[in-house]
Amino acid sequence: MSDRPAGGPADRTEAGPRSAFDPVAYRERARSGPCFICAMLAGEPGYEHRIVYDDGTHVAFLDRYPTLPGKLLVVPRAHVEDAVRGFSEEAYLALQAAVHRVASALARVVPAERLYLLSLGSNQGYAHVHWHVAALPPGVPYERQEYYALMTGTQGVLAVDEEEADRLAAALRHRLGRAADGAARPARGGG
Repeated sequence: MSDRPAGGPADRTEAGPRSAFDPVAYRERARSGPCFICAMLAGEPGYEHRIVYDDGTHVAFLDRYPTLPGKLLVVPRAHVEDAVRGFSEEAYLALQAAVHRVASALARVVPAERLYLLSLGSNQGYAHVHWHVAALPPGVPYERQEYYALMTGTQGVLAVDEEEADRLAAALRHRLGRAADGAARPARGGG
């Protein structure tokens, strides 16, 4: 059974219509503003995101500026700035387990020819460790895959309306709220 929401990007063979994106303003906010992840987790106005997963240590939420349908970020709640040296091996593997769980759910909710998993960021902006989880829709021409599919500055971001984002977040929460045996378990977080 699919958890794909009716309508929206899950029914498209490519990522869908785009909206303009201002990479200069985006970079400026990253370099001069507070850590957006810490601000989101603290509930600060202007930093709201749709949280789809929260295990108490890690959180996953829909990217505000998606380039692919259902693009998510998975983060540790603790402000850690080094994607490898900032964690003990046990903590790193726990984060990767959360990334795996979220990516598996995304692949059940949106069509995915391939899943992209990557940690980006810079100590000069967006320093909080975060893993991008992005599903490449089937049928995207090769020359528009890989890094090109993730670039906001050259192609803009997906035009996703609030209802579509809410449906997608609900489908992901539903999928992530299931235990391995299929039983429902309570979701934490919101957003």
